[in-house]
Amino acid sequence: MSLTKCLVFALLAIASVSAEKVRYDNYRMYKVASENAKQLSVLKELEGSSDSILFMDGVHLVGADVQIVVAPHKVPDFLEILGKAEIKYQLVSSDLQKSMDEVDEKVAIKGRATRASYNWAEYYELDDTYSWLQTLANQYPGVVTLIEGGKTYQGRSILGVRITKGGSNKPGIFLEAGIHAREWIAPAAATYIINQLLTSEDEAIKQLAENYTWYVLPHANPDGFVYTHTTDRLWRKTRTPYGSCFGADPNRNWAFHWNEVGASSSACSDTYAGPSAFSEIETFSLSKYIESLKGKIQLYISLHAYSQYLLYPYGHTADLPDNVADFKQVFDASIAAVSKKFGTKYTGGNIYDAIYPAAGASVDWAYGTQDVRMSFCYELRPSSTSYLTGFRLPAEQIVPASQELLDSIVAMAAEVKSLGYFD
Repeated sequence: MSLTKCLVFALLAIASVSAEKVRYDNYRMYKVASENAKQLSVLKELEGSSDSILFMDGVHLVGADVQIVVAPHKVPDFLEILGKAEIKYQLVSSDLQKSMDEVDEKVAIKGRATRASYNWAEYYELDDTYSWLQTLANQYPGVVTLIEGGKTYQGRSILGVRITKGGSNKPGIFLEAGIHAREWIAPAAATYIINQLLTSEDEAIKQLAENYTWYVLPHANPDGFVYTHTTDRLWRKTRTPYGSCFGADPNRNWAFHWNEVGASSSACSDTYAGPSAFSEIETFSLSKYIESLKGKIQLYISLHAYSQYLLYPYGHTADLPDNVADFKQVFDASIAAVSKKFGTKYTGGNIYDAIYPAAGASVDWAYGTQDVRMSFCYELRPSSTSYLTGFRLPAEQIVPASQELLDSIVAMAAEVKSLGYFD
């Protein structure tokens, strides 16, 4: 059976699956920060202890802000725990659903796209983007090829495209987005880049398209992404069932220093590393596809949101890569370029120090096991530390966020080339 037929069958098979949308009426959202190791331990114990207490940030560092959503009936218990541990807190929202609805008025969602109507003024659902990718393969024969990066627990394809202009024996750039389901700007930016590689008349972008073979997967976690549309906008993980809880964090599940630090062993946690490395079919099958390209990929890029960071290995340790001087050189050129159009400021560095410890991420695995000597993670707009605006970037910002990202990638590729990594 062809890839297209498999895709259509999978989409039809899951089209009838529906669920009542999760609402957060009268849920409260708090911002807390530990002041010492003992308080940090209390927060770590609380994370994943109940599906009525949702941690929107990982609990990794003393002093780092952590946003926590609490169901109405759990508020007294939650505040009692904080009080006993003398953990200071700030109430961000007394009715999360109302706050989310106010933000969502600015987040347009589009469905049933056609090639003529697909644009970057709205966010699209999974099957609309997949239909658009199929249309591109038909429209650009010999240039755009549909690729399947793997499968999901619910049987969906991890669909993407390979873009090759004028021959296939070129250095490879692999771009993966949407591994965390609720980070909608990442897949939108990935599709924007696909379109620009195919249509832009800008000389720098044309060179980017013509000099490299691109592998772009806009949705590395399709099941989770669909779930954010149908049921729970806050969902981050896969949808594999684990007892009474669901899903593992697919960016803590890769087989490189798996679950050493910055991940949870609780299935209810948003940073659950899974019962073992590559326990999730999404990460396992995607890793097999990437392994099939070994030697063809010289630059790996992962798109996330939010905080306006550019990050490079490692996440499991403060030790730096042996080619850290080159990483810093590429980093400097890339974040300088990102501010060119709109003055947007990015920061970052190695994952462990710049943001937080996080073992088992895709960029570390690509660097550590696949000989991809340049591997980066972008945390896209906004810089805000509030969930309410962080994961719910207004659709009107899709284009500028994607434009500045593409400016940065142009500079990144040029710097990587100057250092000889594409030779």
